[in-house]
Amino acid sequence: MNRARIVAAGLCALGATFAIPSRPVAQMRSLAIAVGSESADRLRDWDVRVDQLARGGDLQRRDEHEDTLMPSRRHERLAQLYHGVPVWGGDVARQSERGATVSIFGSLYDGIAIGTEPTLSPEDARDVISRLSGVDLGQSARLPELLILPLDGGGFALTYRDQAISERDASVYFIDAMDGRLRLKYNLFQNQSAVVTGTGVLGDTKKVSVRSQSGTYTADDQLRPPALFTYDMRGNLISALNALSGFTALTTANLATDPSTSWTDGPNVDAHAFAGYTYDFYFKKFGRRGLDNQNTRIIGMTHPVRGQDALSAPASILFTYYLNASYCPLCGSDRRGMMMYGEGLPSNVFLLVGSTRVFFKNFAGSLDVVAHELTHGVTAFSSNLIYLNESGALNEAFSDIMGASVEFFVRPSTANYVMGENLTTPVIPGFFTRSLQDPLTYGTPDHYSIRLTDAADNGGVHSNSMIAGHAFYLAIEGGTNRTSRLAVQGVGSANREQIEKIFYRAFTQLLTSNATFAQARAATIQAARDLYGAASAPERAVTQAWTAVGVN
Repeated sequence: MNRARIVAAGLCALGATFAIPSRPVAQMRSLAIAVGSESADRLRDWDVRVDQLARGGDLQRRDEHEDTLMPSRRHERLAQLYHGVPVWGGDVARQSERGATVSIFGSLYDGIAIGTEPTLSPEDARDVISRLSGVDLGQSARLPELLILPLDGGGFALTYRDQAISERDASVYFIDAMDGRLRLKYNLFQNQSAVVTGTGVLGDTKKVSVRSQSGTYTADDQLRPPALFTYDMRGNLISALNALSGFTALTTANLATDPSTSWTDGPNVDAHAFAGYTYDFYFKKFGRRGLDNQNTRIIGMTHPVRGQDALSAPASILFTYYLNASYCPLCGSDRRGMMMYGEGLPSNVFLLVGSTRVFFKNFAGSLDVVAHELTHGVTAFSSNLIYLNESGALNEAFSDIMGASVEFFVRPSTANYVMGENLTTPVIPGFFTRSLQDPLTYGTPDHYSIRLTDAADNGGVHSNSMIAGHAFYLAIEGGTNRTSRLAVQGVGSANREQIEKIFYRAFTQLLTSNATFAQARAATIQAARDLYGAASAPERAVTQAWTAVGVN
């Protein structure tokens, strides 16, 4: 059999496809808040300040809810405003118990002094983004959102923000509302009551929750509370792009279907089943009701391209819609986000890596990848970590952490801390794979001192994520960090759930959109104290783990 040869022009890591930004994005000037019950005076001062800002209209509550892990606790999120205009990355997360504040985390921007009356209309800004992206956004009913954008090196700009998705690119654009210039661009993709039997991508058999209707079965899960749909785009990339962009709505005609009770399309089987498994994990472990904790619908999209077209596909399509999986947080006609699973490569096509032939399976066939991507949805509905620099690395880290945790939940006997190992044959460390256990062997930093600081990959979000991911691993399993040579006494695999709950609580309840590694350390320590008490074994493990990876 003749085997085709594809030369890789670049790599696409788990999570999303991200191009190199046009310029480095420096850490933004802000007032970072990370204060817990260990500092009563600072906590009281910040509590008073937050209340004052809220009364003055500079902070606006966007969410308030009870804690599913600690019923006596409540959480509120407040977004920063300047003369009524949202400030991008400015927000606060405040935790309280019976009316008393327990912790405050967040970032607030000081010294804003700009006009808030735009010269351009939203329609003008939409036209600018259409020209820059080549996407006709006039088909969409939405208009760009007016925001205050903190600028590199200080200062602020009044901007319009919107996204554009095409075959070549999927990016978020910030357009100056006064003169129409591009201020910032970054990549967007955060790169049952009938039950049938299905054969997955890896040849394993599993039960799939579907709907029986008119003599056929559709990928509409009737057993779980949210609407959980898997849409088969049948290789029609234009239809997939229109659905992702919100130009057209997906309908029942797009649902994956099969007239038999034995499904054989592996990607449809796995995408649908694994989304259900991920929902089960979040509910059973943390009491969370889906991505937004209110059972919003969960959508997955399979077969966005045809496998047989891989050889003729340009690199932009190859590494976005074939060799990738992604969660698009604002995609779809209702802008509640959706999953997209890359097609992989046909069995007779490989990528040549050095002298090694690497074969790719459909990305829906990897449970930890599916859970990783859906966790981007959880993040979008909670901390909403900005996908740049340290907050972007934390966004990726949380997805890796929960992706591995779902694998241990569903398949405890075969689970591991390597992400995406089912995607390729053979497995090449660092090539479409990452390891929370041993980041260095897989080509990613295991210590804050060796983090990547260039502009690539939105500031190294996929690589630097392993610093936090490795801290999670050390807090559970213990061990010695290879760079610092510091040892950690973990809680042990039998107590894995303690560390899972700590990181879940910190990343969904305490952190805010512009969080840093230092704030993540403080938030996880606070979460450990909340759940297990000060000086507890979980708190010691988490503290030691962050110190070992160089985050203080």
